[in-house]
Amino acid sequence: MISTNLKMLRQSHKYTQEEVADRMGVSRQAVAKWEKGITVPDINNCIALAELYDVTLDDLVKHAEDEEVGGIQPKGKHLFGFVKVSERGQIVIPKRAREIFKIYAGDSLMVLGDEAQGLALVQKDKLIHFIEAVSMAEENTD
Repeated sequence: MISTNLKMLRQSHKYTQEEVADRMGVSRQAVAKWEKGITVPDINNCIALAELYDVTLDDLVKHAEDEEVGGIQPKGKHLFGFVKVSERGQIVIPKRAREIFKIYAGDSLMVLGDEAQGLALVQKDKLIHFIEAVSMAEENTD
């Protein structure tokens, strides 16, 4: 998996093997061997590669194409694919999204909308925490 991920990330960032090698302080041949699966970068090089491509080490090493739409996403960014809206206006939040954002049955979500930007879902407890933090900050500046 790592060999496929390294090649895909390099190509998506429009780097040559030589450019990656220069940034990593290794030979172009080392990069080519990593991408062909002949050898595997050591842990320090994996960490540096994850930083170079702005992805998590976990995604760099074991991401599989079927996990998220569009390949490996930058740290903290996710593309879960499309959902259908039912006749009653209901949607199903993908399981992986619920796991990552810790959304459980019975949780309350605030639906925000901007006609130019679209819709957003915000967990109620996180929104309340944000509002309290803003309120406290205002009190401290008065």
